[in-house]
Amino acid sequence: PHAAAWASACRGYAASGEESDVVVIGGGPGGYVAAIKAAQLGLKTTCIEKRGALGGTCLNVGCIPSKALLHSSHMYHEAKSSFAHHGVKFSNLEVDLPAMMAQKDKAVSGLTKGIEGLFKKNKVEYVKGFGKLVSPSEVSVDLVDGGSTIVKGKNIIVATGSDVKSLPGVTIDEKKIVSSTGALALTEIPKKLVVIGAGYIGLEMGSVWNRLGSEVTVVEFAPDIVPSMDGEIRKQFQRMLEKQKFKFMLKTKVVGVDTSGSGVKLTVEPAAGGEQTVIEADVVLVSAGRVPYTAGIGLDAIGVETDKGGRVLVDNRFMTNVKGVYAIGDAIPGPMLAHKAEEDGVACVEFIAGKEGHVDYDTVPGVVYTHPEVASVGKTEEQVKASGVAYQVGKFPLLANSRAKAIDDAEGMVKVISEKETDRILGVHIMSPGAGEIIHEAVLALQYGASSEDIARTCHAHPTVSEALKEACMNTYDKAIHM
Repeated sequence: PHAAAWASACRGYAASGEESDVVVIGGGPGGYVAAIKAAQLGLKTTCIEKRGALGGTCLNVGCIPSKALLHSSHMYHEAKSSFAHHGVKFSNLEVDLPAMMAQKDKAVSGLTKGIEGLFKKNKVEYVKGFGKLVSPSEVSVDLVDGGSTIVKGKNIIVATGSDVKSLPGVTIDEKKIVSSTGALALTEIPKKLVVIGAGYIGLEMGSVWNRLGSEVTVVEFAPDIVPSMDGEIRKQFQRMLEKQKFKFMLKTKVVGVDTSGSGVKLTVEPAAGGEQTVIEADVVLVSAGRVPYTAGIGLDAIGVETDKGGRVLVDNRFMTNVKGVYAIGDAIPGPMLAHKAEEDGVACVEFIAGKEGHVDYDTVPGVVYTHPEVASVGKTEEQVKASGVAYQVGKFPLLANSRAKAIDDAEGMVKVISEKETDRILGVHIMSPGAGEIIHEAVLALQYGASSEDIARTCHAHPTVSEALKEACMNTYDKAIHM
């Protein structure tokens, strides 16, 4: 009877040719990288993507378009507030929002088409449609162009990513109440923007609109912004954002939303309870985090285990409890970051191909792309202290860095934490222009178990902002020269 039921379920499907070695559900940073790597390792590979464009949230409505708008808005802000100081004067500065959005859209479409090109080059079969597991070796796909098909694979990788976390009682319409997706596509600059959630996404999107003229208020339930950040860096970061005219309402919860008027009225109260107040906004951005996109894709039908948060449980080879079914990226536990998903994807297919894969989750860098940027890798001082290890800290302010002073962009610092006995680096935290680029020197150092003295004795080009990392390392095991 089971076989008969399965046969009847398959009627009306066009089977997609022969069985693949690897079928990837999801074409985001984890999925498309896994598909390309699998093909490079000689495995017949199919990638299924429901969006009709590759690159996932990151490329279409996340990391890439947000960086485009962060860069464009920074250029406008610099022109408005800094150019005259550098001897560049002009009149009649204005924002052309449609042109700014067009530049962002052009970058996105060029990159998504680039991934399609990489699929063709590596002979990855690309199926556009919504994939759902119907057995441990079969995925039914509702095709974007209509109709359905069955894709068969010896190994299936769930790379379905994550979705915006909704808040109870707050309905996202992507017009007045927006997610990060809507915040990337506003058609006019809101006079007042309220951001619910002080994580990196909210602060980045808040920065874009703040620079373009919005009055930005950030409402956060927790006592701190970006809770994963080193405490000392966080305090300085918050001060810097306040200097940029951000307003923060911490330890505050949203208890009511009224969208009946032209704008939005939010009723808020202290997190611990207390007197309610109403704040008005033209647009409200909900950025309370992300949740795994794992419901409705057939996991329960084939018995794949997930945790309470919907994350797929995997072993150290990325395999689920169902043989032949794997999961990577935002769909499994760990930091919800595109670059982490890429590492998962490569390691997962290496295991499938009979090789050894490896991801070191202790050396995954995190970056907040505000200005200045904040980047970190390894442990915060709070985490090191809690572990009971004796440690030492070295810091260096950007005010003492010649390149930062020369370009008149010297807000920030570098902080290095190393083990007292061995001087092995445990964590590096940077707040500076270009911190997201500089951090990789620290990532490499942690990967190879380097000491602060190793970096301090490595020649750094002068003048560069990177010298601040060298000086912070000098200050960790000995003394900095320039302070």
